[in-house]
Amino acid sequence: MVTHFFCTAFLLHRCFGNFIIFEIHYKIPPLMKRLILISLLLISQFSCKTAKEFKSGGLSKAIELNLDYAKAYFNSGLSKYDLKDYNGAIVDFTKAIELNSNLHEAYYNRGVSKAKLKDYNGAIADFTKAIELNPNLSDAYYNRGLSKAKLKDYNGAIADYTKAIELNPNYSSAYYNRGLLKDDLKDYNGAIADYTKTIELNPYDAKAYYNRGVLKDDLKDYNGAIADYTKAIELNPYDAKAYYNRGVLKYDLKDYNGAIADFTKAIELNPNDSDAYYNRGLSKYDLKDYNGAIADFTKAIELNPNYSSAYYNRGLSKAKLKDYNGVIADCTKAIELNPNYSEAYYNRGVSKAKLKDYNGAIADFTKAIELNPNLYEAYYNRGVSKDDLKDYNGAIADYTKVIELNPNYSNAYRNRGIVKRYIGDLSGACSDWIKAVNLGQIDPKEWVANECN
Repeated sequence: MVTHFFCTAFLLHRCFGNFIIFEIHYKIPPLMKRLILISLLLISQFSCKTAKEFKSGGLSKAIELNLDYAKAYFNSGLSKYDLKDYNGAIVDFTKAIELNSNLHEAYYNRGVSKAKLKDYNGAIADFTKAIELNPNLSDAYYNRGLSKAKLKDYNGAIADYTKAIELNPNYSSAYYNRGLLKDDLKDYNGAIADYTKTIELNPYDAKAYYNRGVLKDDLKDYNGAIADYTKAIELNPYDAKAYYNRGVLKYDLKDYNGAIADFTKAIELNPNDSDAYYNRGLSKYDLKDYNGAIADFTKAIELNPNYSSAYYNRGLSKAKLKDYNGVIADCTKAIELNPNYSEAYYNRGVSKAKLKDYNGAIADFTKAIELNPNLYEAYYNRGVSKDDLKDYNGAIADYTKVIELNPNYSNAYRNRGIVKRYIGDLSGACSDWIKAVNLGQIDPKEWVANECN
């Protein structure tokens, strides 16, 4: 009888997670930088005239004596911001606003400080006021977009990034972050367009290439994705995820040696990446390097003891080396971690059958069928085990179910014919063998010639 392993290798696409979110710092617009210089100059000049007062009272004394109080408070807020005293900066920007309610730079920078403290609603209010006072302030739209994104108002954020781009067509960060949000909203083509524009404006943005590669992969443009990951790696040779993702794609394209090289590099950069070991193991398995595959699956398990697929695929590799007890142990662990793992029950059943534990095999095949009623291989191998136990009617029922699920499965016709011959149904046997021959089976030709005339 024919029995076989059902090799289901679950490739974990990007289980590392996801997009790298590019950290965009809140920015001070160019106009404000000029104002900072002016206000610093005012304080500097004043302090020269009032050295004694400054020494005795410091900056607070200068503020009291400075004729331009608002700008002095504003400048003090900038200094505190640079020192990461965001609460102190907010106090000073607030005082500047009290003294000059039209100072849009103070609203803007207070918004930045609030955003740093994760007060995104407060930040949005300040950016909105800055925009009201200066509708051409592209950075205020941009940072308001960032704050809205933090609050998961993606459409609102996209609208703000779009306005920032309208005011500043070369705003690469706005294109990039708009691309991130379009991706979250599943507008993949729109996201790709934004990443492409980011790259056009900043050809050295490795993360834009990386994220565009992820999206091309999702859209099944595998060669385009590989090209983008390759460029990302060229710009940032230490990006383990880019190597990993490129390896996954090479695996999908059956370039197993190329995949192994990329997973190996990913491991070199991140030795604790269990998925890289796992996928390298899959690649070695497909190259028939079963011992190498076992070593990689074992390392993946060492790094992640709950990695059910690694146990399962290590079991498959052991099966190729005829270590059936090892297969049973690994599939049992995979089932312990994932009780609904139908393929693990199936392969444990195959190994039990190999060791002539037919009742144990039947129990596992039955559980696999319960979890996946369309798993015709489980019906087939259960039929083989029932046949070995001389439960011929049970075997015929299972082979019949296989044929119902897969009418072109020639082995099922072949074996059902053999069992029918055992129970004296020669006509039924001949009918099945003829069907098996028509589907490409060789052995039944002789049986038909000798017994079916």
